[in-house]
Order: sequence, then structure tokens, then C-alpha cells
Amino acid sequence: MNAPLPPRGRGTASNPANRYAPTQIIASDDGWFQEVPPTQATEVRLETAKSIITRNQSPDLPFDRSINPYRGCEHGCIYCYARPSHAYWDLSPGIDFETRLIAKHNAPAMLEQQLSKPGYVCAPINLGSNTDPYQPIERQQQLTRRTLEVLLNYRHPLTIITKGSLILRDLDLLTELAKQRLVAVMISLTTLDDELKRILEPRAASPSARLRAIRVLRENRIPVGVLCSPMIPMINDMELEHLVEAAAQAGAQSASYMFLRLPREVAPLFEEWLHAHYPQRAEHVLSLVRQSRGGELYDSRFGKRFSGEGAFAELLSQRFKVALKRNGLAQRERFNLDCSAFCPPGGQLSLL
Repeated sequence: MNAPLPPRGRGTASNPANRYAPTQIIASDDGWFQEVPPTQATEVRLETAKSIITRNQSPDLPFDRSINPYRGCEHGCIYCYARPSHAYWDLSPGIDFETRLIAKHNAPAMLEQQLSKPGYVCAPINLGSNTDPYQPIERQQQLTRRTLEVLLNYRHPLTIITKGSLILRDLDLLTELAKQRLVAVMISLTTLDDELKRILEPRAASPSARLRAIRVLRENRIPVGVLCSPMIPMINDMELEHLVEAAAQAGAQSASYMFLRLPREVAPLFEEWLHAHYPQRAEHVLSLVRQSRGGELYDSRFGKRFSGEGAFAELLSQRFKVALKRNGLAQRERFNLDCSAFCPPGGQLSLL
């Protein structure tokens, strides 16, 4: 299989039709060779959101509501389980997901409106469940920062998942939130290898930058955990113990991991990536994934989709438990966030 290399700074070279597309374009070699462009610019569209809090009933998740200020993600992680969501906007889960982004410009205002509804019951909101709230376009858009301001203003608890070092820009807000037990952060740490990071997560922060983010957040007494995710057989699973150790040394209080997930259009994109970057081990990697997914590349069942099953998945689980014990970390710690101080818009703030 002769797989194409992606444009510089991008995760994939492909832009397959989404599963809802009525027609598909298939490339055919007509003798006119055209090189892959050396770069591909990022396009940002603005969306006026009608709601901003998304709810879920998944028993696999430690939260039941989330906010995603952006659709698509410039980090370009080839394995990203959120890629198929771009199909809802008639865009490709491939290069479109990384380059044709959507910013919900009214997210903070819509959040304030939803928090003010009479029937709203306070519980921690997660930022970053689908796409990263601190991806590069946040520098200009500042939707995540403005969302934090709303949550702080009304004393609403939240959790954050990110692999972006830009989170340190908001240290002032996060420190104040932490003082009131209103925030906990999970930093995604996939590899300590800069070269692997470059091709796996092209525009995400470097491993050293993520470890520094953990260190700085903890120095400011902000609760921090690490998410070693995803674990990819024969690609980064051999780093698992080193990832846990490095996170602990940086100050992380807890750690968790997820096994590689390849839903819908992600599977062919990941296969193409494997053959482009690791052609000699590609079939072995896919074989181990299938062994852990009941013979398929993906298993969507609750309780299985994050961890897998079978000999390889069980070995990974045992290694992780030993690494946690050796480094004194909790597994998926539920940070004790305070919901009692929440005062909705228009409400009376306590003087105590």
C-alpha cells in the first residue's frame, strides 16, 4: 500500500467523503502528477449556537454535560474519535476536520442564558470532551477564556481536558476557580517522543510543554491529572510506564488511559497513516487492535470501548495499575468540586 504523506503540519493527507454525502469523488491517475501542497491554510467559520451545553448518559464518562466552543480541531491528531462529527456539517472527517473549523462565537452568552433557566441543576461541566478548547485558534477567538469567565462569575464547577499549553494563558482565572474548588484539569499526554508527536498530533503542544503545564498548574494549586490516551499497540504503548512516571514527577495527582478508538471514518484514515509512517509494522498494529476489539477495528459497547478486551488489553490494564502504584497516583480521581456555591444569573450571591 502506497499511502500519501500529509501536508506539512497536518495529520492526514486524505479528505474522504463523509458518510452523509450524496456523491463521492474518487481520485484517478491520469498521468498528470501533482504534488501534495506543502501547507494547507486553516479556515474558521463562525456559528451562532442555539444551545451550548451537550448532555450524555454514558456510564464510561465521569461527567454528564460538556461544552465544546469549537467544531473541528487544528491539532490534527490522526486518531481523534471526534473526526466523524464533521460529517454533520457536510465536511470531511479528513483534512477538513483539521483545516475547516467552526467557532461558536456566542458560546459565552448562550452559556449564561442556559445557566439562568429555572430548572437548571448544577453539576460539573466538562470543556474539551469532543475537540480541544485550547487548540491554536483559541489565541484569537478566546471563546474558552470567556466561557471560564462566565463560570467563575456564577461559581459553576468545571473540568478541562486539553493537550494545549495555551491553558497557562488563563492561569489567573484557573487559580481563582481552584481557590473556590471549582476546577480540575486533565492534561492529555500521549508520548514523550517529539518525532512521534510531530506525525501523530502535528499541531498539539510538545511533550515537554505539556509536562511544564502540569508543573505550573500544580504550583498554583490547581488540581491536575493526566490522560495517557490513546494507547496504540506497537506505537506508543511501550511508553505507558514512562508517561505515568513523567506525569507524577511533574506533579499530576491522578492518571487514566484509553485504548485506541477507531469509529467510522477514523479507521481508514488511521490505516492510511500507519502505512505511510510505519509500513513494516502496520498489519501487526491492526492485528492487535482487532484482537482487542472482538475481531473488528472498533467496539462501541459501554464498558469496552475505552479499554478493549482480550490478552493484550488485559496486559495493558495490569501494567497501568502497577505504574500507578509505583508512582503513587490515583486512578481517574474524582476531584471534589463544589456545586453548592453556584449562583445562577440573576440570583443573589451569598455574602459568606
